[in-house]
Amino acid sequence: MAAEDLYLDRPVPTRWVDSAPMTTNSQTIVVLGDQLNRNIASLEYANPKECQILMVEADDEFEAGLWHVQRMHLFLSARQHFAEELRAEGFEVDYRVSNSLASAIIEHKAEFNPESVTAMEPLNWDDHQALKDADVELVRNNQFYCHYEEFAEWAGGLKSFKMEDFYRWQRKRFNIFMEGNGPVGGKWNYDHDNREKPPKDGRSWPTITKFEQDDIDTEVMERLKPGWGDDPHGLWPINREQALLRLDEFIETGLKPFGPHEDAMLEEEWKLAHSTLSSSINLGLLHPTEVIELAEAAYHSGEAPINSVEGFIRQVLGWREYVWGVYWLWMPEYRDLNTLEATRELPKLFTGEATTHMACVGKIVRDINKNAYAHHIERLMVLSNFAMTSGVNPQEFTDWMTYAFVDSAEWVMLPNVIGMSLHADGGMMATKPYASGGSYVHKMSNFCKGCKYDPKKRTGEDACPFTTLYWNFLQRHQERFKSNHRMFQQYAGMKRLKDLDEVGERAEQVLQLLDKGEL
Repeated sequence: MAAEDLYLDRPVPTRWVDSAPMTTNSQTIVVLGDQLNRNIASLEYANPKECQILMVEADDEFEAGLWHVQRMHLFLSARQHFAEELRAEGFEVDYRVSNSLASAIIEHKAEFNPESVTAMEPLNWDDHQALKDADVELVRNNQFYCHYEEFAEWAGGLKSFKMEDFYRWQRKRFNIFMEGNGPVGGKWNYDHDNREKPPKDGRSWPTITKFEQDDIDTEVMERLKPGWGDDPHGLWPINREQALLRLDEFIETGLKPFGPHEDAMLEEEWKLAHSTLSSSINLGLLHPTEVIELAEAAYHSGEAPINSVEGFIRQVLGWREYVWGVYWLWMPEYRDLNTLEATRELPKLFTGEATTHMACVGKIVRDINKNAYAHHIERLMVLSNFAMTSGVNPQEFTDWMTYAFVDSAEWVMLPNVIGMSLHADGGMMATKPYASGGSYVHKMSNFCKGCKYDPKKRTGEDACPFTTLYWNFLQRHQERFKSNHRMFQQYAGMKRLKDLDEVGERAEQVLQLLDKGEL
C-alpha cells in the first residue's frame, strides 16, 4: 500500500496554519514529535518573544510500513496538541506538512529566513542525520538520565557489559532507591519475587481512565485513511495533563500489584497491572525522573512493596536507558544484522491475513488490534519467541513490531527485537537466545486451557507449535549454541530426546501451515 493510501489525503486544516506573519531573522527551534515537553533542552529557557517554533508532519514517517491507526492518531494528535499549548503560551508555531523533516526545514528557512535554527538531539538515528544535513544546531538531549555519550564512556571501559551492571551504576550515581552506599532493602534485584504464576482467583485489575476525544482528535481522524486495527477509543494520553493523570492512577492503584505479576499473562486481561506509561514517556509527555520519584515515594510512604517499586524502577532506569545507550553505540550497522540468517516472511497471522488455533498468539494479536499494545512478556516470550524459532526475517518482524505498538520507536525496537528477542545480533545484546517451548506459556498464563495444541507434546497434530519449534530451533543451531554455557542444560536435555527426527518432520508441517495461514 502506498503512503498516500495510508496517511494524509487532504491538506492540513487551517487551524494548524498561522495566518499571522512570523517575525523574520529570528531564532527557530525545531520540536520533533517525540519531544513534546516544555522542559526539553531546546525549549526550557525559550522566550516566545525571541523565537518561533517549527513542528513537522513528514510524509516519509509513514512510508516505510503499515501503521496501526491508534499509533498514527496518537503521534499526530499529541504533536498538534503540543503545538496548541505552545501557541497558548505566545509562541508563533509553523506547523508544517512536508515530504520529509529535512524538506520542511528547507522550506521554513526559505520562507522566514531565521538567523539560526536549533533543535534538541533526536532520539533516532535518521532524524539526527536529517537535522545535520539541514545545518540545524543541536543541543544535548535531556530526555534520559544517561546520555548516550555517557553510556559509551561507561561501556568503553569494559571488556563486556550487561544491563544489570549498568542499572546498578545508574542507581548509585543518581542515588535512586538507595540507603547510604547500598540498595534499599539490601538487595539490588527482586526478580525472584516478581515471577509469580497468574492468579486463578478471578480478581479485578487496576482500571485506567479513558479520555474523550476533542476537536483536534476528530480532525486528525478525518485526515487519516485507515491503517489497521481498531480506531482510537480513548486509551492513550495525547497531552501532558492526561499523561499525568495516567501516572497518578498507576502509582495509586497499579504499582502495588505490578511486581508479583509483571510476567504473567491472562486470557481475560490485556494489561494486568502494567503502567501503560511507555507511550507518554517515549513521546516526552512525561520525563522518567518524575515517574521514578513518584514510585520511590510510594515505597517510602508504605503504599507499594519493595519488589514492585524496584521492578518498575528497573524497567525505567535500567532497561529503557540501556536500550537507548546500545542503540546509539551500535548504529547504523545494527539495524541490518541477521546472524541466524532467518528468511521467513512475516506470518499472515501477524498481519491479520489469517487467524490461528494457537490460543496465546491469537489472543495477543487480537489485543494488539484492539489497543495497539501488549506487555513486555507477551512481546518477548510469545510473539518474538515464535518469530525467532520459526525463522522470521528480523527486519520484517522489527518493522511490524514498530508499526504495531503505540509506544514504539526505532531506538526502542531495534535493540529489543534484533538483540533481545530474535538474537539476530549474535549475542551483542543477550548472551543466549530467549527461546522456549510451550511449557513457559503454560506456566505463566492461562492461555493453554482449551487450546487445540498441547504444550507438553512436541510431535503429532496436536503438538504445541512452540514446543515443536523450540526443539527444532536448538537442533538447527546446535553448532552455534552448544558451547554456550548458558545453554548447557537445554542441549543436555535435547541429547536425551529419542524423537528428534519426528520433531523435525512436525516442524516442517508447522511451518507449512504457518506460511499458508492455517496454523
